[in-house]
Amino acid sequence: MASLSNKIRQYVNAEIDFTTDVILQNDSDGRGDYIKEWNLDIAQPTQAQLDALETAADLHERQEAVRATRKAAYGSIEDQLDMQYKDKLNGTTTWDDHVAAVKSANPIPTE
Repeated sequence: MASLSNKIRQYVNAEIDFTTDVILQNDSDGRGDYIKEWNLDIAQPTQAQLDALETAADLHERQEAVRATRKAAYGSIEDQLDMQYKDKLNGTTTWDDHVAAVKSANPIPTE
């Protein structure tokens, strides 16, 4: 189930500052997060509008999780630059192979 913040991002189709633009709250009463304040020029979405964005927001969350996994698997920029330098020096494809393996092992979902 997608988070309320991601449903709101889908609705607004922009990055949002959740400390000023939209303030969410959870009263720990079992009902979950809700919009406490809406400070955007666009109309606040209804629950039905947010519910309709569940699939898109869920896909976005799964894509971001894969991107985070890929980022960790790629290693540091310094290590990647070192691989590229050594590949150029030795005529190898270590870096290209590494990137291809990470992408292959962690495909970004499209649906």
